[in-house]
Amino acid sequence: MSALTRRGRSIRVGLTVLVGALVLGGTLWGQDDHFPFGPFRMYAGSNPPNDPAPDTRVEGVDTTGAVVGLGETSTGIRRAEIEGQQGRYAADPTLLRQVADAYAERNPEAPALVEVRIVIRWYGIREGRPTGTSTDETVVRWRAP
Repeated sequence: MSALTRRGRSIRVGLTVLVGALVLGGTLWGQDDHFPFGPFRMYAGSNPPNDPAPDTRVEGVDTTGAVVGLGETSTGIRRAEIEGQQGRYAADPTLLRQVADAYAERNPEAPALVEVRIVIRWYGIREGRPTGTSTDETVVRWRAP
């Protein structure tokens, strides 16, 4: 194995210092969007041991009355994108029309959606263990005019 040249060693040290500075700066002032140089806080915390655990989903109702799961496969929109903008959808439910349009584009033969909703299933937790119970809460709803 050959030794690094002085120039090679300087480049490696310089890159190491630069990456270290970016990680430190991102940790102190960054947001999740700055990953990998920002903190990745998404899974950094936990709920208290007796608080219910949320599981968010998007579903639609088509013209036949059937409930349709609106996941990434059927719409091209990731659940994380919906969860990350849930406040925007709550403030303006008409934005859910975009989900219905994405579904229609990917599923041209399927009946049209007349409703899209964001539903949170709250799983019961007791002393950090699942209780086997759950309740659903519709937090945002859009209906076709």
